[in-house]
Amino acid sequence: MAEENKTKIFTVRTTIGKEKQVIDKIALNVKKKGLGVQAIVSPSEIRGYFFMEADNTDEIRAAIYGIPNVKGLVERDIQEVEIAELDKFFSPVSDSIKVEEGDIVELSSGPFKGDKAKIKRVDKIKEEVVVELLEAAVSIPLTVKLDSIRVIQKSGEE
Repeated sequence: MAEENKTKIFTVRTTIGKEKQVIDKIALNVKKKGLGVQAIVSPSEIRGYFFMEADNTDEIRAAIYGIPNVKGLVERDIQEVEIAELDKFFSPVSDSIKVEEGDIVELSSGPFKGDKAKIKRVDKIKEEVVVELLEAAVSIPLTVKLDSIRVIQKSGEE
């Protein structure tokens, strides 16, 4: 019986802040050369690194060769990364952010950055909340992403 050809996940190091540009160039390289790279993952929580899924290190080395801002393949005793180590990056944001209707939040991005608002509705599937600005003359509902708010007071607290 033939042995199953199992892909492995490898870690690539890059210049911090250049992950997306590097991945775009690698994806073009993989497509042009027909390399056996199945996936590239770049969790936003990890800066300066991303993960590539391929059959072996030769495929990874061929894909990253000559790409600016790539610092190389991370060499460890065991080069491959277990998928279980990456599970935490695929869990939805809504599991880690606990917000409820009535919470007072501060907006951390967009045109209303720094303004305080009250949560009117939470949509955990879309990872969004509908808020109303506290200091606005007219009450206008705004829909913002969960990662662009910071809870400053839970509902029921004074």
